[in-house]
Amino acid sequence: MSCLLRFQSARVMCHGLSRRKEHGLIKRSSLGVACAVMSLIFAVSVARGDDGLANTLPIGTSAPDFILPGIDGRNHSLQDYADARILVIIFTANHCKTAQAYEGRIIQLVKDYKDKGVTVVGIAPNDPQALSLSELVYSDLGDSFEELKIRAQERGFNFSYLYDGDSQKVSRAYGPVSTPHVFIFDQARKLRYVGRIDDSENIAAVTKHDARNALDALLAGKPVPVEKTRTFGCSIKWSEKRAAAARELEAMEKEPVALQTAGVLSIKALVANDTPKMLLINVWATWCGPCLAELPEFVTMNRMYRNGNFELVTISADAPERKANVLAHLQDRHVAARNYIFDNKDMDALANALDAEWPGGLPYTILVAPGGKIIQRQMGQVDSMKLKKVIALYPTR
Repeated sequence: MSCLLRFQSARVMCHGLSRRKEHGLIKRSSLGVACAVMSLIFAVSVARGDDGLANTLPIGTSAPDFILPGIDGRNHSLQDYADARILVIIFTANHCKTAQAYEGRIIQLVKDYKDKGVTVVGIAPNDPQALSLSELVYSDLGDSFEELKIRAQERGFNFSYLYDGDSQKVSRAYGPVSTPHVFIFDQARKLRYVGRIDDSENIAAVTKHDARNALDALLAGKPVPVEKTRTFGCSIKWSEKRAAAARELEAMEKEPVALQTAGVLSIKALVANDTPKMLLINVWATWCGPCLAELPEFVTMNRMYRNGNFELVTISADAPERKANVLAHLQDRHVAARNYIFDNKDMDALANALDAEWPGGLPYTILVAPGGKIIQRQMGQVDSMKLKKVIALYPTR
């Protein structure tokens, strides 16, 4: 439905309610509320298509103005880039595997075109609260403003990186459909190209450099050969998706938690890891304060990565007769993973079966690659950010 038809429909419905009010069939206060709701529906439908997708800015349209906070600590506006001969705006995201694959290419694009008068600006459009944990399966970072700063510093971003996750007004005005999504404006700030950077997430398989072709044409004063392409990547996390993220978390909280008993042979077989997944094995105890403090971090990691090549395993070092108490602690913390309790009180036997390098203190955590290679060891509480980075970037993923 076109914007005009949606507006006309809203007017007709509101007019109908007014007539009913005149005949005493509806209260005046109810009329105001109803019309306000219809106005909101109209506003949302303009910003997004009836199918829930954003309406992408048409070719030839002027760049919508904006004022957005940047990771450099100041607000950025469209006017700040007035001196640029060509302005490239790229909507991107921390969490998205496809967007991650293009970070290096964006950095190189800035280097290659900076001296030609081309300015690149990155905008993060996602509402962090609309991003579900399962969507973080290939990332160590979410899309919050603070996490944007971390990613930019780690990757050495050489372009402005702006945040639009709170209101998303700018993103709705431009209409990206996935990350990354490129908008290229000429010196008059008319849109001349919109779409992908190139035609393959795998840089070795790229055959069409669509964004670069558009830039080269504009710099040469020629028409852009292909003005619009499809994009591929992760969908935009519009605020309307908050409810779905909340439902997923609620379902995760209700997942059953079980506890099995394991002996020396079972522990050795576990560490041998004949599965295709990385195993994060955490040894803990109910009487260990640091152990209990970090269990929620492991629960979060498990929810993030378990749909990829990852599995969380916990082993309780409590005495076997405390099995019921151990299970209660796991249930209270919603540890829906592969949980074990060692079948005897011989901690040397547990240490020798798990990892000969373990000195014996708790908590103790190892990350085991397929085939049994231990790629990470940690005595004491883990640095969850560093550990998530290892998991997210491990080559098997």
